[in-house]
Amino acid sequence: MKKIIILFVAIMFLVSTGSAILAANKIILKVAHNGNAQHPFQDAYLKFKEVIETETNGAVEVQIFPAEQLGTDEQVTQSIKLGTVAGNMSGTAALAEFYTEAELFNLPFIFRDLPHFYRVMDGPIGRRIAIKAQEKLNCIALGWAYSGNRNVWNGKRPVFTPDDLKGLKIRVMGSPVLVDTFNALGAQATPMSFGEVYTALQQGVIDGAETDHVDLLVEKFYEVTKYVSLTGHMYLANLFIFSKKVYDKLPAYVQTIVLKAGTAAIAEERKAMDIKTEMALNELKKKGLKFYEVDKKPFQDKVEMVYKKYAKKVGGIKAIEQVASQ
Repeated sequence: MKKIIILFVAIMFLVSTGSAILAANKIILKVAHNGNAQHPFQDAYLKFKEVIETETNGAVEVQIFPAEQLGTDEQVTQSIKLGTVAGNMSGTAALAEFYTEAELFNLPFIFRDLPHFYRVMDGPIGRRIAIKAQEKLNCIALGWAYSGNRNVWNGKRPVFTPDDLKGLKIRVMGSPVLVDTFNALGAQATPMSFGEVYTALQQGVIDGAETDHVDLLVEKFYEVTKYVSLTGHMYLANLFIFSKKVYDKLPAYVQTIVLKAGTAAIAEERKAMDIKTEMALNELKKKGLKFYEVDKKPFQDKVEMVYKKYAKKVGGIKAIEQVASQ
């Protein structure tokens, strides 16, 4: 009996020691985004986490950090390059800080509709810009996410023409193209971190911003604004980038799973964006926001100067024409 007890204790010691070793050797992957936990980026990461943790039998853990918990989009994009964060949904404004060609997708009205956007992003042009990200950021591009069709909104008055924007302080992403776009439209373009927007609206630092419907809802901007003009000036692209420094340290079988999980995550994000955009519009109307159709032509005419100014930086007129021809 004594021998049996000793054997049992020995077995339990080995099991507990083995578990401790496994826990100590577990690979942790930190992924971040600047939306909150209701944003489609979160859906993407939950799918990413599911695929990786399931197919590695728990040997790899994915930790998700939404709402700029690890820093702004620009800061986390830099962290990807340094290898201190594994993954980020980097917006084109953040990417453009490292290579100006990414501003191509920030040009106002460059995409006609969502099918056109997907043709460009999933085609040779999107691949070319993604490869540039890999070179400049020492990362692996896992795919382009869709972060919504953006419209301008504010709490002072409806905007029907560019003249209605005069004097309004409108928050934009930190993209020179977007700053010049809204200045050209007559607004006072005000770049700031996404996480600062709600408080800035409350305090009157800005009058409005430009986002898609999902951000309007999940960030509760409807509490601090009134009028949404359906300018549809931008289809926002975010590149799911994964640190090459982190990737190179992973076992080969985990590397393969990361690539598979990235593809699954992008598909999940796009599906979630479609569903949540429609839901968000319905909810925002119920909450009292006013939506206004606008004639886009006057807005498009006002921003022609932006195309002329940035053509060389985004790859020349040829690059712009390539997007238009898709």
